[in-house]
Amino acid sequence: MKSITLRQLRDTKRVKSWLRAGVHIEVRERGEVIGDLVPRTPPKPPAEWPDFEARAKTIFGDRIIPAVEMLIQDREDERF
Repeated sequence: MKSITLRQLRDTKRVKSWLRAGVHIEVRERGEVIGDLVPRTPPKPPAEWPDFEARAKTIFGDRIIPAVEMLIQDREDERF
């Protein structure tokens, strides 16, 4: 986080470049924080989830894989 004084605020080129870079700036007067300059961030579009069902159908087709039953059987075999 950058820190500037009220007098340094006159240097708008530096302040604008920091804000465009996404830097949070504290404004100080005599060593005391009197305000904050926070960069505005554009809203992010919501992430789209992939179609897992279509992806599984592409990979496995119409086969039904009894994964749970296979896992239970493997664990029972390991016990003995």
